[in-house]
Amino acid sequence: MTVLERSAWVARRHAHERRVDGWVGPHLDRRKAGRRHPVEDFLFTYYSHRPAQLRRWHPGAGVALAGATVAELGRDYTAGPVGVTVDIDAVRARRADSIAWIRTLLANTAARPAQLGCFGMHEWAMVYRQTQHEVRHDAWPLRLSPADTAAVVEERGVRCSHFDAFRFFTPAARPLNVLTPARDRQHELEQPGCLHANMDLYKWAYKLSPLVPSELVADCFALARDIRALDMRASPYDLAALGYPPVRVETPTGRAEYATAQRGFAERAAPLRARLLAAVGAL
Repeated sequence: MTVLERSAWVARRHAHERRVDGWVGPHLDRRKAGRRHPVEDFLFTYYSHRPAQLRRWHPGAGVALAGATVAELGRDYTAGPVGVTVDIDAVRARRADSIAWIRTLLANTAARPAQLGCFGMHEWAMVYRQTQHEVRHDAWPLRLSPADTAAVVEERGVRCSHFDAFRFFTPAARPLNVLTPARDRQHELEQPGCLHANMDLYKWAYKLSPLVPSELVADCFALARDIRALDMRASPYDLAALGYPPVRVETPTGRAEYATAQRGFAERAAPLRARLLAAVGAL
């Protein structure tokens, strides 16, 4: 058990809040003004973790906060002889199946080699054979015509292993994928080169809260935020006006640029996945 004096843990809490405010503040301002951003708002709308939850600080399991009270930390905490700690037994009793499922997914994904040959075609499959008015981000133009966009998908093919990307494919695009991802195949198919698998480290981190420290959740959020930018730069959408120049994966140069960035994100994700696995293993 690590014991943190009140001055130390309050400083950590404030540092976490300041870091998160840099992401949450602009999102809340846009939401209040009724404006949407296809890159910066995604993590707050696609994932179920609310801004206030991301901002809330947890020390993680195995840390006692001297001078704290259960009331200021919440229901998942208990008071002990040296301070307030996460009530590990209570959290595990309530979420044992979820914790075990996440651990297996993280371990299986980490054990596989990274596959870097998808070239971001999942985003193209989400608009395949749709008109400008039918696509999800219809406020932003496509870089190519619907016919040319479809031609790229048909020429390159789709090699998506991630169910939560595949489920957004248009019905016409699904048969073009070399795999058939499903929720019950995630443990079998997820691999560490996948942008969405690495983006989802944020989801698994917050689902493990308060057992993992909030700094780790924020680190995973930061990675997911950067991945989302690449995801949309390589997509069929033209977001140059927002400051996101395209990665033209329809060209050999663009595919090489994408694969290099994808490899970099896989390298950044590996230690975060390891930290999550270590945190779960310590339980």
